[in-house]
Amino acid sequence: MVELRVTGVGSDTTLGKVRGLIASAEKTRLPIMRMVDQYVHYYTPAILMIAAIVWFFNPDDILRVVLVLVIACPCALIVATPSAAVAAIASASRLGMIIKNVSHIEAVAHIRAVVFDKTGTLTEGNLEVARLNPAAGVELSDLLEVAVAAESQSNHPAANAMRTLAAEANVSWEPPDNFTEVTGKGVLATFGNSEYRVGRESWLQECGLDTSAAAAVPEGVDTGGMTFAYVARDQQVLGWIGLRDAIRQGASEAITELQDLGIRQCCMVTGDNRQVAESVGHKLGITEIRAECLPEEKVTFVEELKSSGMAVAVIGDGVNDAPALAAGNIGVAMGAIGSDVAINSASIALMHSDLRRIPFLVALSRKTRAVMNQNLLFGAVLIVGGLMAFIFGNDLLDYLAFRMKFVQPSVFKSLLAAFVHILGTLIVVFNSARLVRFGEALESRDE
Repeated sequence: MVELRVTGVGSDTTLGKVRGLIASAEKTRLPIMRMVDQYVHYYTPAILMIAAIVWFFNPDDILRVVLVLVIACPCALIVATPSAAVAAIASASRLGMIIKNVSHIEAVAHIRAVVFDKTGTLTEGNLEVARLNPAAGVELSDLLEVAVAAESQSNHPAANAMRTLAAEANVSWEPPDNFTEVTGKGVLATFGNSEYRVGRESWLQECGLDTSAAAAVPEGVDTGGMTFAYVARDQQVLGWIGLRDAIRQGASEAITELQDLGIRQCCMVTGDNRQVAESVGHKLGITEIRAECLPEEKVTFVEELKSSGMAVAVIGDGVNDAPALAAGNIGVAMGAIGSDVAINSASIALMHSDLRRIPFLVALSRKTRAVMNQNLLFGAVLIVGGLMAFIFGNDLLDYLAFRMKFVQPSVFKSLLAAFVHILGTLIVVFNSARLVRFGEALESRDE
């Protein structure tokens, strides 16, 4: 017997949302496509005028007029940008990058600054408790019990790490009567008449608690790279819990590739303390580090970069960083599978957490823009060259038809016009199709 439990159906599932996003992206339009549409209503009257002029000077040669209309049909121009955009979306989707609007493809090419979150983005986000540091007269078990009880209803990685340690140490706890998560600062839980707080040292100090007695670090203890969560019960600070997180595999490589692509600034903004932030940032070669930032301060930093004239991409986990993701010119949510907040707040959602996708996305955007320009230039040259050939090269075409004795001149010219028209469109489509295979090296490296 197989028992199944349905958690979502149809468009409510992650796959359904991804399918919907891809379908919506293919219906959106690039700025360059809108520019072409803006001038296209001048094109048909101009071609009809040219055909009328040709007919005026050659009233007995109606075939030449028809051939001018055939060769001027702008199929190559019409498919120049949409074909490249769809191919780029297909290439990105194959590597797990869901682009919500096709205009974001072009916007990524202009990015000059990238802002990374730390926890869950540059690091794995799987925090582990590295040290328990109780204040004088406080037992380790008491410190851990208070911390876990206060964090019992939180889904923050730090809360998960504490619960894991408590389970291993057989430390039990009761759920709080009331629970409040103070964004970017910590959690407040009440148990009867007692208040438990777990969070930043600065937040506890704002609440009027003295952390000096608990902040002392024992001699010989290496706290490098640790994130600190201070624990308090009522007005007593019980100590702190140190947590460590591993740097994400591929993060250093991704930042190096971004710098090679001409990204001026690779920045990190995080709510962690400065020591931890600088430790991670220096290992990765990040140029600017902002630590101990609240969510609104992250948004302010992004706005500062934008006001300096740079297009900014924000990379985060899509939950705590939703405001900053929305503030950037481009927001990229890492590991967005199953996360509604990530998919809704970001411009681009990554279905996994491989940071090497970011430089690939920049390269894909620039390649797509180059292919679009190639297609548009080729389509324009093809139409102008064809018009010149059929308007002024009639004698040359008659001579070529004469040399091909088994084809009448009128048939030869008609076939030639149709062939040039179809061939031009095929060349544009196949030139765009090259983008579908873009990134195969990254895909094979993953395997």
